Order: sequence, then C-alpha cells, then structure tokens
Amino acid sequence: MNLFKKSLLFISLSTSFLACADKEEVKVPLTIPAAYDGSAFTTNAATQLLVRTQVTNLLTESKKSRTSGTKVTATNLVSLFTTGNPSLKSIASTSYNNLLEGNNGLFAKVEKASGNVYTVGVPVNNSFGGVANGYLFDETGLDLNETVEKNAFVGILYKHATDLMNGTLTSATPDQIIAIFGANPTFPNSSTAAKVTQPDMLMAGYAARRDKNDGKGFYNDIKINAIKLQAAIKAGDKYKAEQQEAIAAIKLNWEKASAASAINYCYSVVSTLSNTTVTEAQKASALHSLSEGIYFTATWKNIAQTQRKITDAQIEEILALFNATASYKVATNPVTELPKLQQIISKLQTIYGFSNAELEDFRSNWITVQGR
Repeated sequence: MNLFKKSLLFISLSTSFLACADKEEVKVPLTIPAAYDGSAFTTNAATQLLVRTQVTNLLTESKKSRTSGTKVTATNLVSLFTTGNPSLKSIASTSYNNLLEGNNGLFAKVEKASGNVYTVGVPVNNSFGGVANGYLFDETGLDLNETVEKNAFVGILYKHATDLMNGTLTSATPDQIIAIFGANPTFPNSSTAAKVTQPDMLMAGYAARRDKNDGKGFYNDIKINAIKLQAAIKAGDKYKAEQQEAIAAIKLNWEKASAASAINYCYSVVSTLSNTTVTEAQKASALHSLSEGIYFTATWKNIAQTQRKITDAQIEEILALFNATASYKVATNPVTELPKLQQIISKLQTIYGFSNAELEDFRSNWITVQGR
C-alpha cells in the first residue's frame, strides 16, 4: 500500500473513531415521569418504615406524660430508643444521643416532670416541672415532649435521610428517603386519616400543613424531586448531576418546611398572648407553641453544617431571641418578649428567602383550612 493510500485509510479511521466518540458523548435530556413509581416501596423501605414506627412509639410513650398523674419512666424511654434492629440510637446523630440519656438527659427530665403539676409563669415552679393544661413542661417552661419530638425529626429522621443521600445511591434510595420523611408514593399532602388511605406523618405531616396544595409548596417540591431522583438513578451514571440536584432540593425544602413551621408557631404565640385577657390554658398553649418554634429551629445544630443552610451562629441568635433558657417569660412579660418573635420571623425570612406572601401563608395550617 502506497503512502497516499495509507494516509487516506488513517484519516478515514480517525474520522470514524471521532464520530463514534462524539456519538457516545451525546446525553439525552432526562425524562421525568409524571408520577412516582411506588411498586417496590414496601420492600425497598422496610427498614425506614420500621424506624418511623419506632420513632412514633417513642413519641407516644413520651406524650403519655401529658396526662396529670401519669408517670413515664426514663427506663421505658431508653428501652424504646436503644432496642430494635436498627435501634434509633444507632442511626441518630451523636448530639441527639448525648441530649437524651443520662441523669440530666431529656428522658430523665420527662420522668422527673411527669406526674407533677406545673404552674405556668412561675419562674421556678419546682426543680423538675410538671403538667399544665395537658402539656408537660420543665421548670423553665419548655415543653419536654416537643423537645424530644422535634429533636427526633432532625436528629434521627433527617440525619438518617442525609446518610442515605450521601451514600451509594441505588434504586431503593428514593423510597427510603420518602419513607423516613414520613410520606409514601401516593404523596397525599395530608395527614388526615379520614381523608386519605395513607396519610403523611412525622415531618411530612408538618410539611403538608405549610403547603397550599397549589403546586408551589415545600411538600410538592419534595415530591417533584423524589420523582426526579428516582428517574435519574434509573437512567444511570450519566445523570449524576441530576441526582445531586434532586438531593439538594429535597434537603433544602425539608429544612424550609421546618423553618416555616417555626414561623407558624411564632405567629400562634403572638396571637394568643396579645389578647387583653389570657387564661391559664392559653398561657400553657402559648408555651407549648413557643417550644415548637424553638425546637423546629434549635434541632438543626444536631446536623453537620454541610447538610443544612442555617448556621450555628444564626441558630444561636434566634435562640437568644426566643429566650429559650427562660421561656416562661413570654407568659409573664409578653410586652417585652413578643416583639422578639417578630424579629425571629424576620431573621428566618432573610435566611431562607421567604417572600412576604409566603410569611402570610405560614400563619395557616392548610390541611385544616382546605379540609384535606
């Protein structure tokens, strides 16, 4: 073969190779279906469904202490937290574990306070707190049941979800994430058992409260990105960027739903304690709502900064405004304390970029308003 023919053959082969390479590099846009595929949900999310049952059992036991004269023991709470496969303790954040156990832990505080009576607004009613109008408070006026619950939402559930998101993604991962969120493949956007066959629970239930069901809320965004994540994982490694986009959106909307719930409870406290006459029952309700607001915010310190938007410094500023170490003062001195809650709302608005219209929407429980 002469030199000219060899050159032509080389050029032809090179062109063919480059054409094939270019063809291989073409990436078809990800096709995202309209609905979530839940055909393997029960199998894929078996562990997460067990975990959320264990969390529910723990919270149910803790809340028995709301009944006057009912004693809840730390031993029972520890048992629910430390047994099972996996145990809640084994998947919870280290800081949440440290918060719960021991002589000065939350479980011990629930035991000490349960069975006793608490007088709302008394700075140091006793050294352990007690029940007031159906809520269990520590001596500073913090609702102990809400402290356990909202810490569990982040320290157990969100922590487990981010561990799944940051690990090796498989076809089972989206099912596992939505299960630990408290949702299911039907995405009912409702926690009302009388209205839907598979109601939302845990954090998904609160996200549904903040969602107007207009296709723009946090709950809906998590649904959309769960569908996207499932599709991107099925489509393969070429769609890793889309996988990570969906994961980032799920994390942010989960956190935003928590912040929006904190804002909702701030509004509730202001509304209740701004009345000319406030009953003891209303004071107890306000302290309960304040605790919800505090722990929908404070609990994010249980999570590594890389897995959340709000910073430790911002959380500390908000907790100082909540006066979290002397929360009873919101009932004894509302003139001074209530304006601080408005400051908290403004800070959370700035951190998460909420619009003024969204703030107004956060006043409502949209499941109740829409009867869904």
